[in-house]
Formats: sequence, C-alpha cells, structure tokens
Amino acid sequence: MMASLMDSASPPLPALTVVVPCYNEAQRLDAGPLLQFAAVGAGADLLFVNDGSTDDTGRVLADLAARHPDRVRVLTMEVNSGKAEAVRRGMRAALDGGATVVGYLDADLSTPPHELTRIGAALARPGVEVAVGARVALLGTDIERNVVRHYLGRVFASLASVILRARIYDTQCGAKLFRATPVLVAALSEPFISRWAFDIELLGRMLAGPGGLPPLPLHAIVEVPLHTWHDVKGSKLTPVAMGRTLLELGRIGVDLAGRRRSGTRR
Repeated sequence: MMASLMDSASPPLPALTVVVPCYNEAQRLDAGPLLQFAAVGAGADLLFVNDGSTDDTGRVLADLAARHPDRVRVLTMEVNSGKAEAVRRGMRAALDGGATVVGYLDADLSTPPHELTRIGAALARPGVEVAVGARVALLGTDIERNVVRHYLGRVFASLASVILRARIYDTQCGAKLFRATPVLVAALSEPFISRWAFDIELLGRMLAGPGGLPPLPLHAIVEVPLHTWHDVKGSKLTPVAMGRTLLELGRIGVDLAGRRRSGTRR
C-alpha cells in the first residue's frame, strides 16, 4: 500500500526535514515506517527531539542515529518542556540546518508517514506555503478516532476558526509541512503560550505577520484530508488535558489580537 501511494505521488520535496517530538517513547516508537518514508518515498531527513524523557528514549534514539547517520539526527532537551517547545526547537534546528521544507509528525504514527507524501504534494500548488493534514472521516477513508476526543476536537476547531479568523476543519492533526520562509522563521522566534495548542499559535502568528513582516495570505494555507489516521493508545493528551487546552484558547486569542493590532500600526 505504501509503495503504491509513493509511486503515484509528486517528486520528492527538496531538503525536507520532518521533526518527531518524543517524550518517553522507548516502548512504542516504531522507526521503521519513518525510515522507509525518508529513504524510499521522500528523501527526507528525520529530526527526533528527545523532550527530557525519563525512560530509555535517549538510548533508543542514539542507537537509531548511529545506524542511520545519513537520515537521522537527534536533538536532546535536558528538561521536559512539552510538545510545543519540542516542535518549535526542532523546526528551528531544521531551518538552521538548511531545510527548505520542514514539518512535524507525532511519534505514535497515528498519521502514517506516507501521508506526508500527499500533504507535501499540496505545497507544489502555486502560492501554497503551508499544508496541514485533516482527519475527515469521508467514505473511502480509514479514519478512526475516539468518540469523546472527536467531539471535543470539533468544539476546539470551531473556537480555533474564530480565533484564527479562518475556516479550518482540523488544527490539531500532528502532521503539517511548511516551506522555509522569513514569516515561518519569525513565527518560531519565541516560545508558544500553550503546550498543546501551539498549532493554532503558529498559524495565527503567520497570519498576523510576525516580526514586522507582511501577514501570510490565507490562501497560502491548505488542508489535505488524510486517507488514514488511527487513535493510538498511550496518548499524552488526555480528555482532561484537552479541557485545559480549551481554556488556553482564550489566552491565545488575546495574544493574536495584540499581534494583529501591532501589525496594523506598522
């Protein structure tokens, strides 16, 4: 199945780096599909960010990098800082390393790595700078989501659309790709407010125009419905944490409103 998807996809994206945040993933990290995607389908580099893990994740990642030095790098954070900061630091490191396309994928592989091939193909469209995966349970797709998390997600997405001033179906799917641009670099220049809703902050900062730069036009962002996505046991984002993250949306909305006001005064 993976080979057929890759064979029919667009040519590999140049200098693609995929950031994979990891916290205590020693027991469930399956690097095989990631390595196959990197070597066969996309010619990508993999940057694993060890977010202060307290289990054997560090050893597992070090061994992986030693066996695949041409494809795998590891960024180690000594103290657990949360997924948002792990992704931010990983993306900054990838951009500093010369990546022209950078993105991230959850370590549990709820989104299969080969889906990045389809997401990346969307970046070939004229004017597109950001492509995000969307978990839409259409006929003919294989989307399996926990019912509670699904409906909390719909509430979350509705609020996110208001905050972003953009109609978006799924902000929290952990599979996104970005072209390396000054706007992206500026949007990643400071830590995020939320540990989990950083996707909204990142898109919002780009749309507001970070660092005195012109805002990213809305048409530069596209959503790509996934063919496959499965809930994986052991998720760090519990329903309780999702509830807390909903509360954080208010702080994010205030922050983005301030950024927009600053932009209009330029």
